[in-house]
Amino acid sequence: MKTLTATAAPSTISSVKILPALSAITLGVAIILSLGFMQDSGNYLHNAAHDGRHSAAFPCH
Repeated sequence: MKTLTATAAPSTISSVKILPALSAITLGVAIILSLGFMQDSGNYLHNAAHDGRHSAAFPCH
């Protein structure tokens, strides 16, 4: 009777891991840029993102 042994997967980064990461980065950059250009005085989304940037010590001006 033959037994099956588990083999370790190669330690290369496949497209299965790269595609979601690139999608998340692209979406994040798009959200940050779109909120950054919304500069109406009553825009709550822009103000919340702006305050978040200040609290994270991220330069925004």
